[in-house]
Amino acid sequence: MLSGPKYILSRRAALAGLAATAISGSIPLGAAAEDSAGPVFSPSGPDAERYGAARGFPVPDAGLARQQGNPYEPGYRVGAFSHFDEIYPTRPIKRAVTPWSFRRAQPDMSDSFRRRVTDYLARNPVTGLLIAKDDEILFEHYQYGRTDRDRMLSQSMVKSIMGMLIGIAVSEGAIKSVDDTAETYVPGFKGTEYGKTPIRDLLHMSSGVEFGEERDGGRDLNRLWIDMVLGLGGARGTVNSIAQFNRRIAPSGTRYYYASIEPDVIGVVLHSAVNKSVSAYLQEKLWQPIGAEADATWLLDAEGYEVAHFGFNAVLRDYARLGRLLAHDGAWDGRQIIPGQWMTDATTVRASDVYLQPGKSMRDFGYGYLLWLLPGSRRQFALVGDLGQRICIDPASKLVMVQTALETRAEVWRLWADVVEQFG
Repeated sequence: MLSGPKYILSRRAALAGLAATAISGSIPLGAAAEDSAGPVFSPSGPDAERYGAARGFPVPDAGLARQQGNPYEPGYRVGAFSHFDEIYPTRPIKRAVTPWSFRRAQPDMSDSFRRRVTDYLARNPVTGLLIAKDDEILFEHYQYGRTDRDRMLSQSMVKSIMGMLIGIAVSEGAIKSVDDTAETYVPGFKGTEYGKTPIRDLLHMSSGVEFGEERDGGRDLNRLWIDMVLGLGGARGTVNSIAQFNRRIAPSGTRYYYASIEPDVIGVVLHSAVNKSVSAYLQEKLWQPIGAEADATWLLDAEGYEVAHFGFNAVLRDYARLGRLLAHDGAWDGRQIIPGQWMTDATTVRASDVYLQPGKSMRDFGYGYLLWLLPGSRRQFALVGDLGQRICIDPASKLVMVQTALETRAEVWRLWADVVEQFG
């Protein structure tokens, strides 16, 4: 945590300090750097040559990218992560007719915190960093030539969005209970191990069904990608691609094991329960109500289902709007969009689920309904995606931090702790 005296510093002075600091050769673009109320754009970033600067941060060839899948070679990540919907088939989620707008704040910022953020951006391959407190943006910075109009790839953060949508579907009665099994809603899962698993345990990634996320070089995840997303494997169709993983190795609801396939089961359940595409449901129930400023897109598999574990794309401020919704425990300016009780259930661990607590499910984190639970007495949680994608939320202070990046670095959690110390 920060210590020592705190010095009062205007946002204009803070951004001027950032502009004056050499961040691996990055220079904020003129107008934004001079406007204390707006984002800062840097044409470069740390270790820019590794990430394709000499070639203009290229977008990979679509054919090669689809075969190879994710993660991409470092030299293609900037381009791929900001132009994903130009490489893959996606379904649009339309922006709000009347977008809701953040205010721009000029917060008091300690000198030590300003240096902390400057140094962080100088060391870490971050494409976008945004800090907001309730309806005010406190800080917004982009690197590697990315802007606030680029739709940035969520990686696995979209899994948490699936959890939000399930909560809404339960509140509306489309899904009767999270204790229902997947086969209750999807006849194609009937008799399979995933079909016999309660939705609650899928939300907790505790189905007990064998799926080797990283085993043997990601063998099972690659198999799912080839069969379900590309439609090139032996299993045909979304349900069959999932159902081929059909060996139970633990009782359901007793052991956490990260498995990207489990949100995919939930995605098919939701599609069947609401009788519409998951993108259409998201647009109606979340994207429009929170006043999204830009269209989002979502990766489709070979059969036209949204890939529930990966492939969502949105601008940074719309990710921040989602974070603000969660910081208010599902309420948006007086309207309860996600039930408050669902948010409590999604971000706390029941006495009967000790295996999900921080330090039990993972070394440093716990697990809720497709959300990472941060350790400590203060309730904080995060949407987490591979290679550095994060939305961190502190409901007590209504603080939200959004990061999109090119590599996974543990330092992001230290930065988040400093953000809460400074502004919380």
